[in-house]
Amino acid sequence: MAIGPQLEGKVAVVTGAASGIGAAIAELFGEHGASVAVVDLNAEKAQRTVENILSQRGTAKAWSLDVTDGAATAKVMDEVAAEFGGIDTLVTAAEILDQQDFLEMSEETFERTIGIDLKGVFLSGRYAAPHMVKRGGGRIINIASQTDIKGAVSLAHYVAAKAGVIGMTKSMALELAEHNILVNAIAPGPIETPLFDGITQQWRDEKQKELPIGRFGRVEEVAPTALLLASSPGGDIYTGQTLGPNSGDIMP
Repeated sequence: MAIGPQLEGKVAVVTGAASGIGAAIAELFGEHGASVAVVDLNAEKAQRTVENILSQRGTAKAWSLDVTDGAATAKVMDEVAAEFGGIDTLVTAAEILDQQDFLEMSEETFERTIGIDLKGVFLSGRYAAPHMVKRGGGRIINIASQTDIKGAVSLAHYVAAKAGVIGMTKSMALELAEHNILVNAIAPGPIETPLFDGITQQWRDEKQKELPIGRFGRVEEVAPTALLLASSPGGDIYTGQTLGPNSGDIMP
């Protein structure tokens, strides 16, 4: 049986969509017929993602957003709903990652990571979900990390944020189910993205040796997991789950 576009007529918001996993998901959603709101702090790079979607005859528009700003996040979600007629799917892929030893970590570094990687997920979901309620349902897909299960050296701030994302995903799933909103997380392993630019080569080499398949993943290998969760019937009975495209780093 041939499978056509899986998100035809849907409206998807993807934060952190200027590069990496977020960009790959936004572009794949566009290929499958969704109208995509490409949201990122970097407006210029967000526009490049839009142009990639448009080049494949998709529909997309860019918004610049600091996901730690609640008022600005609410405004963007309202603008997306007005532009495209509603919101069906949210992917929270905005994140930062920098390596710092625990004994040397500043409060500022910790708070900045928690702000973007955890608070930003909360704010995005908080202000997108009401638009899904109006549509009679929706999907929220939070990007976490396998480190929230395993831990990671020199990444306590990042691990703490991502562990919070997993916990919040479960609570959101329980609370929003009555509105037909399914909430899940994706916890990738190490993926070749610009996010890893701040990680030392030694850390990368040691991590690669731990992986059963012997290599880091690529963004195009993660994006289909988001498509599954956003689509019907593929994602219809997933909620409160964490899916792990992680090169075998974690085997729950």
